[in-house]
Amino acid sequence: WLGKQGGGRERAGGTDLVQTVTGGLRDLYLRKLLPLEEHYRFHEFHSPALEDADFENKPMVLLVGQYSTGKTTFIRYLLEQDFPGMRIGPEPTTDSFIAVMYGETEGNVPGNALVVDPKKPFRKLSRFGNAFLNRFMCSQLPNEVLKSISIIDSPGILSGEKQRISRGYDFCQVLQWFAERVDRIILLFDAHKLDISDEFSEAIKSFRGQDDKIRVVLNKADQVDTQQLMRVYGALMWSLGKVIDTPEVLRVYIGSFWAHPLRNTENRRLFEAEAQDLFRDIQSLPQKAAVRKLNDLIKRARLAKVHAYIISYLKKEMPSVFGKENKKKELINRLPEIYIQLQREYHISAGDFPEVKKMQELLENCDFTKFHSLKPKLIETVDNMLANKIASLMNLIRQEESNMPTEMVHGGAFDGTMAGPFGHGYGEGAKEGADEDEWVVAKDKPAYDEIFYTLSPINGKISGISAKKEMVTSKLPNSVLGKIWKLADCDGDGMLDDEEFALAKHLIKIKLDGYELPGTLPSHLVPPSHRKPFQTAE
Repeated sequence: WLGKQGGGRERAGGTDLVQTVTGGLRDLYLRKLLPLEEHYRFHEFHSPALEDADFENKPMVLLVGQYSTGKTTFIRYLLEQDFPGMRIGPEPTTDSFIAVMYGETEGNVPGNALVVDPKKPFRKLSRFGNAFLNRFMCSQLPNEVLKSISIIDSPGILSGEKQRISRGYDFCQVLQWFAERVDRIILLFDAHKLDISDEFSEAIKSFRGQDDKIRVVLNKADQVDTQQLMRVYGALMWSLGKVIDTPEVLRVYIGSFWAHPLRNTENRRLFEAEAQDLFRDIQSLPQKAAVRKLNDLIKRARLAKVHAYIISYLKKEMPSVFGKENKKKELINRLPEIYIQLQREYHISAGDFPEVKKMQELLENCDFTKFHSLKPKLIETVDNMLANKIASLMNLIRQEESNMPTEMVHGGAFDGTMAGPFGHGYGEGAKEGADEDEWVVAKDKPAYDEIFYTLSPINGKISGISAKKEMVTSKLPNSVLGKIWKLADCDGDGMLDDEEFALAKHLIKIKLDGYELPGTLPSHLVPPSHRKPFQTAE
């Protein structure tokens, strides 16, 4: 299929890329990886076989958090409309997994009907039984946001043992199933509820191996003042450090994600900037979906290879006639040592191996004599896929992305932050005065003129040496001051007149206020005497 992607094909923007990559990934999986998985019973131990819907589905976002942290409200905030099955309240309200997806008509699809629909990527959830399927539904509605992404709402997590017993299904296993297939996992915390219960801790640990997908939202941050917010943030990072075992610090977005007035406006600008960053992250998911599916296939292939080595080793060590049960127990107990042995023999990273305790539990119910011996040809096929086919597909993705417009999430709350006076950063920094008739620097020019005339201008201009003496008093590094000089010297004569000097001082002020300098001088910052006639007429 990689050899058939030449010219002559009509492009349809993002759809073309998705179809090309989807077909390529599906083909690689079915021909190269699936035979290895089936031969060594990978699906019984780790993850069910992938289906067409797993490759074709839209990017998905999974929301996880304790009760009343604002998960359902967050979805309502993004969509800017209610969705079927939505319940919001201070008590634990959402007791089901709800897949919020696009549909031409509004309505619900119950779990049992959902898992037999070949067009939806949920068929393999049937293995969790009726106890789960009765608590699973799809909420469909015609919403612009859902044309690009789907959102999975999860039940609020309570503390205590009772809820874990009364669920009737393995909550963490369900979360792990979703985590392997979604593009983004958002953990929501309430500024007033930072404790991580035992079940929430287990839920987070079930995301092992999916750390790159996790983002953290500290919600309802407008209910505390700045001093309290600093303490809350510190406490949250401390709590997360105990349950998420990674050397990197997780990205935490702070804000109040609902369409109500802020209770405390001290940190309004911070909340706006954080919301903008989070929106950008979610909006980029459709564009990154192809790479994410490719990355997940690579992770799956590495795990399948390791699983094959483990299973074939256990088969090789089993006696042919007597003492099978005792040998099985011995091998299960020795599994950590077997891991180390396989790491050395096949040069595999320790991070590629499945969790020892979980693997030991699964092996308890297996007949080791029915396992298969190692088939090098199956391993070689997967190695060839990883070394050659995947690299070719990655190059194809990059080529396609450079030739098509950027695909973004639109609609709902995302449109409210893109343009207009309420867009983030509008009228601030270098954008200040963009929609005003008067030159924005003019209001401070009298003060700048006083400094200008103390620098002994000749023929109305000061030299670079004189300008430097004044500009270095800002204590900005030379690299920044050099850029400011380049922007301010509009006519490029190596000297500054009074307007150019005022502009330089204005740009210094912008930088000192914490804003970035523009790459090129915006038209509204060009000094009046340096504007071209057509620019003035406009």
